[in-house]
Amino acid sequence: MSFADLLVLLAVALLAAWAILRYTPSDSQDWHVDPLTVRKPNRPNHILYRNDGPFIALPPDQVAARLDALTRQTPGTEAFAGEGFHRTWTTRAGVLGLPTFTSVRLIPENGGTRVAIYARARYFPDLPARERARIEGWIAALTSLVPEDAAGPPPMPTPGP
Repeated sequence: MSFADLLVLLAVALLAAWAILRYTPSDSQDWHVDPLTVRKPNRPNHILYRNDGPFIALPPDQVAARLDALTRQTPGTEAFAGEGFHRTWTTRAGVLGLPTFTSVRLIPENGGTRVAIYARARYFPDLPARERARIEGWIAALTSLVPEDAAGPPPMPTPGP
């Protein structure tokens, strides 16, 4: 076997491995999870906001509509599972097109919405920087649409004397 034959064999093997990773079906039971109840993984390939997620001073239905519009504008992102206030999107970025899953739960709170987010890479050992930037961009876009006088949750009542 010549060196050229080995290179061709290696190229075919790499192409087959990529195709398997790229086109392996994703089961919604495995990837459409609730950010509030999911067990935090030991690997650094995720972002998880639960009760510390951003507060948006808009009702959940308005936040859901704006989030849906944002995801439709994000290249490589499409709805994966869920509806209403609990949805999951998959984003395929870069040349390889390997998936990153983002599950979001919108929680009504004090007249606004707390956003719980769980984003994770399926194959990468670490969440790529562009995926972290995408999540932070979604959060920034959602919070920038809120009137400045309603930027945070109302203060908690203080106990009386």
